[in-house]
Amino acid sequence: MKVIIIGAGVLGVSVARQLAVAGEDVLLLDRRGAGTGTSATTFAWTNSSRKLDPDYHRLNLAGMEEHARLAGQLRGVPSYFSSGALQWADAASEQWLAANVERLQSLGYPAHWVTPGEATRIAGDVRIPATTTAIAHFPSEGYVLPDLFVGTSLADAERHGARYEIGEVVAIDDRPDGVSVILAQGEVCKGDRVVLAAGRWTERLAAQAGIDVPMVTDAGRGAQTVGLLGYTRSPELELRCVIHSPGLNLRPSAGGHAVLQALDLNAGVDPEDPPSADGDIASTLARRFCALLPDPSRAPRIDLRLGFRSLPADGHTVAGYASAQSRVYCLVSHSGVTLAPLLGRLVAAEITTDQEQGLLRSFRPTRFAGAGRSDIEVDQRATSLGEQ
Repeated sequence: MKVIIIGAGVLGVSVARQLAVAGEDVLLLDRRGAGTGTSATTFAWTNSSRKLDPDYHRLNLAGMEEHARLAGQLRGVPSYFSSGALQWADAASEQWLAANVERLQSLGYPAHWVTPGEATRIAGDVRIPATTTAIAHFPSEGYVLPDLFVGTSLADAERHGARYEIGEVVAIDDRPDGVSVILAQGEVCKGDRVVLAAGRWTERLAAQAGIDVPMVTDAGRGAQTVGLLGYTRSPELELRCVIHSPGLNLRPSAGGHAVLQALDLNAGVDPEDPPSADGDIASTLARRFCALLPDPSRAPRIDLRLGFRSLPADGHTVAGYASAQSRVYCLVSHSGVTLAPLLGRLVAAEITTDQEQGLLRSFRPTRFAGAGRSDIEVDQRATSLGEQ
């Protein structure tokens, strides 16, 4: 079977690898380069901390477990770290944190309270503010270095025979006797199946094949899809886990660096006029980062990066064929980093065996059939940045 995969982000390379390992003929296409889209601008926190829908929670739990299994199979520098996560609260957020911990504990999700001393030993080189009133530890959570994950997964896919090419897809022709992908240069690639893993471009490309995959497409000032991340260059610090604090989230990156996320600042971010390195948003981010450093007098150097999320209209993953007759498998998720290894395996299994994988049953694109935009029930928590 020849399978053409459109999009070489975390989802596309995961499916490509699994199909190649299974011995299928795989062509992976990306218009800019592997991992250069949404996968390059993600906080990359693996969790099921805030998935209120039971089916979505189970899917993300399985995704976390799959990361640990895959880590033992991929060659090269590790890209997944089961570091755990800490979240601390002040007086304004303590009640919310307590309710979330109680909810997760009732589901059997590892979550417990720790003292400031314990938190410091877990977190590493970070100062816990005196205003902190409660600290929760989530030991099963972790993080991914997306560029390394994409690189090692792609290398393993190619090692098993997958082909990877740069090419911009402009149309998909879905027919009963096969499916064709038309590139911008006019080249036509024919296959037995197409996996559409094009992230935020999914809706537009799906429409080329007569398929409706409703996405949140607004990318203006303060839009749900727009997110700002800070990548620290200095000072170096030994950060050992993901941290959520009032006003700032952090995760470790390579070389003693960190990735910063301040969700409330996104409301002021305009993609048409991105924040400057010396502007108010950059200054606020730096000030909040300094407040968590052991030596707050050290001026940090932070690079800003603007990202656009891949967000299905109801907030939940889309995985499946558009219809019983379609040969186009649609795959897009707001939780792409957590779910990539799992979705890679499950999607490959459905394509190669035509056997439904139970974990994906609730996430078919057919759930949108016949529904107008105003009729789609939106999970507000699942469509919020920081809830991925």
